Amino acid sequence: MSVLVGKPAPSFSAKAVKGETIIEDFSLDQYIGKKYVVFFFYPKDFTFVCPTELHRFQEELAEFEKRNVAVVGCSTDSEFSHWAWLQTPRSKGGIQGVTYPLVADINKTISEDYDVLAGDFEIDEEGKSVVVGELVAYRGLFLIDLNGIVRHQVVNDMPLGRSIRECLRVVDALQHFEENGEVCPMDWEKGSDAMTPDHQGVSSYLSK
Repeated sequence: MSVLVGKPAPSFSAKAVKGETIIEDFSLDQYIGKKYVVFFFYPKDFTFVCPTELHRFQEELAEFEKRNVAVVGCSTDSEFSHWAWLQTPRSKGGIQGVTYPLVADINKTISEDYDVLAGDFEIDEEGKSVVVGELVAYRGLFLIDLNGIVRHQVVNDMPLGRSIRECLRVVDALQHFEENGEVCPMDWEKGSDAMTPDHQGVSSYLSK
């Protein structure tokens, strides 16, 4: 698994769906210098764990927006599958009401560039390339800063849903560090004591 932290987020241009609109050339590059980005991958449309995550991001969207964060989802489904799922009521397993963009990585190149693509290729006895496992994305999540640099990543296996609360906590920690130069210890939350490195590189707690 590649570690992208500290590196530019892989660039792409792909189709995406936002509400009822299909966007032909969607790119995260549009946010550079303007917004932070939480870019998350999920395995499949019309599944079980995935809609709980997508709805939860929507429920907390105002909190992300308060922090100047754009939320963008992605899976290896087509834009037509995204569109159909977005038009399906929540009571029927759909994600109607989700307003942030969903990227269609149907060629699986984006998932591969972010190194969250599950499944492998092997060569069979006839010399043909065959897929081992299903080529869908793990539950990867990447926090990208205003300069387009990945500052945080986490990747869960398919059955394991993520924590929106933890995602917001990490956004707060990054922004606190950028604004104050103070580093954030384990389980730090907004409003808690942070730490500052002294000239010898030894950190000490600061009281607010």
